[in-house]
Amino acid sequence: MREDLTRRRVLGIGGALGLMAATGLSASAALARRPSITGAELRSAVPLPPPFHVPLPIPAVLAPVSTSGGADRYEITQRAASAEILPGVRTALWTYGGTFPGPTIESRRGRPITVTHHNELPVPTVVHLHGGRTPAASDGYPTDLVLPEGWPAATTHMGHGSAHVMHDPRAAVTQLTRDYTFPLDQRPALLWYHDHRMDFTAPAIWRGLAGLQIVRDDAEDALGLPSGRRELPLMIADRAFAGDGSLAYPALDPTLRERPGVLDAYIAGVLGDVILVNGAPWPVHEADAARYRLRILNASNARHYELEAVGDDGRPLDLVQIGADQGLLAAPVTHRLLPIAPAERYDVIIDFTGLPVGSRVKIVNRLGSGRTRDVMAFRIARKATDDSRIPATLSTDLPGWRRSEAVRTREFSFRTGRMRGDHGWLIGGLPFDPARSDVTVGLGDVEVWRLVADVHHPVHLHLVGFRVLSRSGRPPLPYDAGLKDTVSLRPGESVEIITRFDGYRGRYLFHCHNAEHEDMGMMANLEVI
Repeated sequence: MREDLTRRRVLGIGGALGLMAATGLSASAALARRPSITGAELRSAVPLPPPFHVPLPIPAVLAPVSTSGGADRYEITQRAASAEILPGVRTALWTYGGTFPGPTIESRRGRPITVTHHNELPVPTVVHLHGGRTPAASDGYPTDLVLPEGWPAATTHMGHGSAHVMHDPRAAVTQLTRDYTFPLDQRPALLWYHDHRMDFTAPAIWRGLAGLQIVRDDAEDALGLPSGRRELPLMIADRAFAGDGSLAYPALDPTLRERPGVLDAYIAGVLGDVILVNGAPWPVHEADAARYRLRILNASNARHYELEAVGDDGRPLDLVQIGADQGLLAAPVTHRLLPIAPAERYDVIIDFTGLPVGSRVKIVNRLGSGRTRDVMAFRIARKATDDSRIPATLSTDLPGWRRSEAVRTREFSFRTGRMRGDHGWLIGGLPFDPARSDVTVGLGDVEVWRLVADVHHPVHLHLVGFRVLSRSGRPPLPYDAGLKDTVSLRPGESVEIITRFDGYRGRYLFHCHNAEHEDMGMMANLEVI
């Protein structure tokens, strides 16, 4: 693995982290004027293909093994596999069902599903349905491990770094298989499932353990939005490749068995120099001259994007947002630039009507440079009829929580710090400990949370969706509309959110979804009682 780093970037991030550790948020306020990047970039050691040559793959939809009794049952085997991601090069992966991304699960609101996961990988795993309104037993708590064959149950202790080991007395550990049950009593939305093993989430996702789940309902189906082959799931993720074609990642323990963490240069986050969409590098998709619905997920570990659609003539196309993390907005919101942090999802309509056959529309990343500025392209292949529409009213079931309903307001800082003698990422000055109770809320309580950042932190709450109330005391931004489960905190920023903790009792999490930050302590326990 060749680590060809930009010296200015690494020193800038390292210096900023040291300054923040010494002076706190006053230093991070200055970071708000820096480029929107937190992390260091790996450079691939193999020749990379030109952009917009590889066709866009569409992940296969998983067929249920049973549909009886008013519920659907699925089976997924987690196993090692290899795939041709870069043309002519085989890459070893950890997969759900042998593919990256894993297979898509299509589901209906209110129709329960059970997914049986079989672990044939060499390490324990945990599955979290991100965005799922899920009972605690199936939420994928980081110590609820599925152990592989031959892994002693007595060695399921966890720790941040080799010098410290902790034990979770509440961990629900199984051998080889686990059933995850999802009632799906929630709004239709794009969800995603990924590994959530304590201390090793980042490298597991990087190696391929991610897939999509879509929840639908009759009301959304009746809106007349683009559908069928004009509805495209787009999982965007950056990666880097070693000289032998394997995925490069700066893990301290490449076996991912004992010592968590990454090399010091990457403690702020790992960025790759290859942009993949649905597992393909800078792909191209042949499209009709019609409206398309793009279901966009940023599945990158640490990279932020600012997406723009640009035609051959250099003019941008509108990105009409119709949905957020937790489903449809009340009404459409039109953007030219759409920022998207790790784990955020945006549901947008792009209209190719009127574009000449043979023309091209590029999706670019205005936060990228060089090869990471390109994401994918659409080539207009044919004229077509289009009876889809974008209704002025999309949904009427969004919660209307008010500040006056909140039983309490809490504040949490997301900052760098020291953790048992090493660098860590902390919430409220503390690293994650599964045995510690951090926040206890009553079932049905409405609360306002104020989240304060030093550098970029995409903050994710399990179980519930929330609304953004303000950013640094000012109104939310246009892309904050709707119901979210992940919010992007920019350097030096404070964000207020409001939510109702309903659904289920039990132990859940909130954490930074920069996956390296998460692995280095930036998680906290949320107990719903």
